[in-house]
Amino acid sequence: MENKISTMTLLNAILICILFGCTAFINIASAKEAQATVAKAPPAMTVDVTIVEQHSMRLWKDFSGRLTAVDYVEIRPQASGLITEVKFVDGQLVSKGDVLYIIDPRPLKAIVAQRRANLISARDSYDFAIKEYKRTADLVVKKMISEQALDSRMNNKLVADANVKLAAAELSSAEINLSFSYIKAPISGRISRTELTLGNFVATGPLAPLLTTIVANDRVYADFEVDEQTYLQFQDASSVANTNIKNPVEMRIGQSNDIFKGQIHAFDNRIDPGTGTIRARAIFDNPEGKLLAGMYARLKLGSKAEQKSILISERAILTDQNRKFVYIVDTENKTRYREVVIGKSIEGNRMVTSGLVVGDKVVIRGLMRIRPDMLVEPNVISPSETN
Repeated sequence: MENKISTMTLLNAILICILFGCTAFINIASAKEAQATVAKAPPAMTVDVTIVEQHSMRLWKDFSGRLTAVDYVEIRPQASGLITEVKFVDGQLVSKGDVLYIIDPRPLKAIVAQRRANLISARDSYDFAIKEYKRTADLVVKKMISEQALDSRMNNKLVADANVKLAAAELSSAEINLSFSYIKAPISGRISRTELTLGNFVATGPLAPLLTTIVANDRVYADFEVDEQTYLQFQDASSVANTNIKNPVEMRIGQSNDIFKGQIHAFDNRIDPGTGTIRARAIFDNPEGKLLAGMYARLKLGSKAEQKSILISERAILTDQNRKFVYIVDTENKTRYREVVIGKSIEGNRMVTSGLVVGDKVVIRGLMRIRPDMLVEPNVISPSETN
């Protein structure tokens, strides 16, 4: 009996050892499998991100237009006669007051001389009338002549005075007419070619011929059409409070990269219902005379004040049918899908009007290899490195 119990005890001990051995083997195998699994898991992918910031910036919009002259003058004769001198060269720069044409002044000079003689005669008559009046007044005091004679002398004096004024006015009119014989530039600028040359007869009146034209070249206008939405957008509330603030305008001419800086001179007073646009006029200084009326111009109209906007690189924006979206990285370093509404493109960046807030981390590189809820390793780069 005792031998049987010893044998059973030995068997139980052997079974227990076998059981513990299998359990240990299984645990070791599981641990090795877990280590293998960890070893096989790929590391988090590194992606470049930029942190969303707000920028103060001025909004710009492109237009096209034509240059027009600020001052433009047609020169026509105000005196009749033969053209005796043309005192400029076609295309010359002239200054205000320069003599351009001389129309034979001799007939008008003769009239001036006659009017001047008439004035001298009238003044002599007036002086004599005063003397006569004084002598008659003395005789009346001495009762040597009737008061009727004094009244007659007073009337003569008044008539003589009126004749002096008339003669002076006629002389002034004659001198003005004589000045019209010397046609002068009313403004400074570039003169066109002469339409009538030396020896031609010209006459005044509604049908007076065109002699030439002058275009001022120190400043020019640029006329263009602005759509209604741009007009409303750029005429913001802050600018209404200060009407002295003008919209800035930048201009390029032809294929040149030279930038001319000006400002809005005026907007028209109505929207054209046919086109939905309003006429705008910008003004530019032209000290070197490079700008000529009639030139085609490429214009950029700026808002009156700078506005705070969010800008991100265009490469960060993806398209899902008709929607735009970006990937952002959350606090757990996981990617999140974020739909955005975009605005104007500015030098490789795009304005975002909604969908992002300051501080968001937007993925800008590695977009084709990521998906939502993916663990990543963000590498923050500055906005200047995004393009």
